[in-house]
Amino acid sequence: MSHCTVCPRECGADRLKGKGFCGESRDVRISRAELHMWEEPCISGTKGSGTVFFSGCTLRCCFCQNYEISHQGKGFSITENELADTFIRLQSMGAHNINLVNPTHFVPQIIKAIDIAGNDLKIPIVYNTGGYEKIETLEMLGSRVKIFLPDLKYYDREISKKYSAAENYFEKAISSIHKMVEIAGRPDIENGLMKNGVIVRHMILPSHRQDSIKLIDILSREFSADEIMVSLMCQYTPVYKAAEYKEINRKLSSFEYRTVSEALERSGFDGFVQQRDSASDEFIPVFYDKKYY
Repeated sequence: MSHCTVCPRECGADRLKGKGFCGESRDVRISRAELHMWEEPCISGTKGSGTVFFSGCTLRCCFCQNYEISHQGKGFSITENELADTFIRLQSMGAHNINLVNPTHFVPQIIKAIDIAGNDLKIPIVYNTGGYEKIETLEMLGSRVKIFLPDLKYYDREISKKYSAAENYFEKAISSIHKMVEIAGRPDIENGLMKNGVIVRHMILPSHRQDSIKLIDILSREFSADEIMVSLMCQYTPVYKAAEYKEINRKLSSFEYRTVSEALERSGFDGFVQQRDSASDEFIPVFYDKKYY
């Protein structure tokens, strides 16, 4: 934390004394830790995924639905011991797994919390990320994480630079997905619940269906159909700073949704296609700036 290079930004910030590009210091900050029913069916199951939302972010997505916590700093500090207790609390509530949302910039602290929980934590850990990762950081996790839910947002460098301030997004994301497959292995689903494996998520952006189709084509060349699952998301809602870009300041059209869905169907990957009625800000959870549990 004294010279942070945990994410591809490699900003070198002294997070013991200040904040990094992610907006966070050494202290773990979260904004919500509850059961969550809105993930893929094999993650949420019937009782919910034990989801922990971390504050701050290594990306600068102008359309981020969780902008209150990723960009505006909402959240509260907890210790590694309290984070471990939070995992156990969610497990006691019936969670099928512990779902770490946007965890990248807190990986060293998360590792400590998982190790503190030890054998008392009996459900899988899910690493739910924007996809902007370093191989070395993923390797730090070892065998602690069983399930990876990486985004694969963009192929085109100019698009990722424009909307997320990350020109090298694709090269980092695709290499990290390969590492995730190496760590977690092929998808294994028992009784409707994922035990280990990788689900690659892609959210279709308005006016960018060709970039989406390109990504699906690349995935089909990089991975065999049994190595990963793909979740196609159409929940895009223009929030935060999306209004600054006319081409994405609207919801997805039926044509865009259909053509990208057809491309995924041709690819042969198993997975999920989100229904268009999920494109609503009603699905954005409530976030907290003080510890509430």
